[in-house]
Formats: sequence, structure tokens, C-alpha cells
Amino acid sequence: MNSQTIKTWAWVHKWSSIVCTVFMLLLCLTGLPLIFHHEMGHLLGTEVEAPKMAPGTPHASLDKVLSVARAQHPDRVVQYASKDEDDDNLWFVTMTPTPAPTDDFRSVAIDARTAQVLAQPRFNEGFMFVMLRLHVDLFAGLPGKLFLGFMGLLLLVAIVSGVVLYAPFMRKLDFGTVRRNRRTRLKWLDLHNLLGGVTLVWLFVVGATGMINTWADLAIKYWQYDQLSSLMVPYQGQPTVPLAERGSVQRSLEAAQARVPDTKLSFIAFPGTAYSSPHHTTFFLKGNEPFTSKLLQPVLVDAKTSEITAAPKLPWYLMALLVSQPLHFGDYGGMPMQIIWALLDIATIIVLGSGLYLWLGKGRIAREPKEEAAEARALAGADGTP
Repeated sequence: MNSQTIKTWAWVHKWSSIVCTVFMLLLCLTGLPLIFHHEMGHLLGTEVEAPKMAPGTPHASLDKVLSVARAQHPDRVVQYASKDEDDDNLWFVTMTPTPAPTDDFRSVAIDARTAQVLAQPRFNEGFMFVMLRLHVDLFAGLPGKLFLGFMGLLLLVAIVSGVVLYAPFMRKLDFGTVRRNRRTRLKWLDLHNLLGGVTLVWLFVVGATGMINTWADLAIKYWQYDQLSSLMVPYQGQPTVPLAERGSVQRSLEAAQARVPDTKLSFIAFPGTAYSSPHHTTFFLKGNEPFTSKLLQPVLVDAKTSEITAAPKLPWYLMALLVSQPLHFGDYGGMPMQIIWALLDIATIIVLGSGLYLWLGKGRIAREPKEEAAEARALAGADGTP
């Protein structure tokens, strides 16, 4: 690799790193508690648990559960309903002023067996809510998500350019060498390169999946336009189904599960919401295996007649989105994977912090001895690298 090519790669690496590093630091810091979101919920006392009952206690009708939820907030409509991931005896019902997407929502936790209200947790406030919003969209909605997606793209550029630069810059040193007897700046540069190499694959995977996740809203809207619009032709000109005219949701759920056997419910999107149509109750079902439990199968059921309209297969881009979301937070392998994710996250924080230190302190190179300064300039051609 000639000197001009190295300079070009160094420029790309330096500026892609500098632009994204502060935001990547923010994402790593906010992502750390999110890795342990269930454990943090128990620690903060926000987790809801269903009371112990005899195994096999029958569940109440979903229609009764929804009726109880509506009675808590009669001025609101049910947007979504879902079973707790770890407890089949617990329903969470989300209620909003209108079916349209909004941050103004109320959640009602209901015992699936007795249809009694257990709690009304506030998921839109508190420490974990702030961490999630900062991590997902910086409290800026879709523009914030797309901005963070662009920062993720710059991170991938910085990683690729860093790999290209590492070999020629470190050709005289063994991998992982940390020159402890040299000046502080060179020791930090060696540590930066060492941890960067250790976290390379993980950071690329997390950065890529995070970038994909920022496209979720646009991907869903495109899916609705591209594949669901044809299913809405028979309903053209009809208003959203009023609550009084809707059929049994329990019967609709049973029909959906019969259409796709060996699955369990992930969540229900009611008519007019972002994940459904104005005329359907859409049931999102998932498999029972570790991998298939992350994939969803939508079943659209006519809200009036409780008859199935369609069960379309999700396109590849939504499948990629569903796979990337749990991988991003280490949700595939239980606690061992969460711990590994957390350790790599901490290592990445050190990489990003040392990159900032190297860039902010580059002016001190000129005051170092000539030989060391020349070496430092060569090795620090990618100051600020993540």
C-alpha cells in the first residue's frame, strides 16, 4: 500500500471516527443497562409478576381482559395487547387517546386467569425509559432514529478503514503489543488498537444491527404499502370499525392460532394502529424455538366477522429486522450472552474514550522527541478511531 493510499484511508478513518465517536459513546453507555433490562426492572421495582396459582388454572376470555382494561381508561382506545415474554399468565394492554402512534400511552397489567388488574406500570417515565429513548431516537422520533442510523454507518466505515490501516501501521509490532515503557500517548494508542481488534467483529455486528433497527418504521410502512394495500381493496371507502361493531377478539385469536399451529402470541395490533389496518385485528404469532421465537407471522382477522383475511409471510427485509433486534441487545443466549455483551460493551467504551483522548491530545506530539513523534504520527494517522 503506497503512502498516498494510506493517507486517504487515514483521512476517511479519522473523520468518520471523529464525527460518530461521541454518539457511539452515548449509545454504548445507554445500551449497557438495556442489556439487563429485565434485571434492571426487578432492581427498580418496575417488573410486574402474576400471583402464584395452581398449574393449569384456566385463563379468562381475552374479551373480558380487554373490557377490564377499557374500564380503567374509558376515554382511551386499546392500541396493543401482548402476553409477557416470561409469564403466560400476564397480559399487558396499551391504551392511547387515538389509534395513531403516540408517546401518550397507558399500560394496564392484567392477570390472564382472573382478569383482575395487577398494576398500571408507567413505561414512559423513569431511568430505563430515558436510557431507551436516548438509545433509540434521542427523544427526536423518526429523525433521531435516522440520524443515529447515519452515525452507525459512519461507525462501520471507521471499522473497515481501521482494519485496512492496522496492518501497515503495526507491521513492526506483534498483535496486542502494549509498549508500557513508552510515553502515555503511545501506550493508550496500543491499548486502543488492541481492544479495537478484540471487539472488532462484535462492534461491527452491533453497529450493523443497530443501523438496521433505525430503519424499522420506514420498513414497516413500506411493507404495508407494498403488500398489505392489495388486501385492503375490498374495504375501500369503509370507515374504521367502531368498537361496538367488532366481533369477539378471543374467537379471532383462536382462529389465528388455528391458522398457524405450533405458535404462540407475541402481540395484537388493533384496527387503525401502526401495525394493522383500519379494518383488521392483526395477530403477530411467533415460534416456540429459540430462533423462531424472534420471527413473527402476522394473521389479519376481519374486526367485524372474526374471519381470517390473510396470513402473509413477512418479506426478507422485515425478517432481517426481527433477527437483528434481539442480536443487537444479546437476547439470544440468556444471561451468559448478556454478560459477554456487557463486557464487550465496556471494552468498546474504552476504545471510544481512548480514541477521543488520542485525538484531543494530538497537539502534544510536536513536543515529543523527533523519533517518537514521527512514530506517533504514523501510528496515530487514525486518531479518534473506534
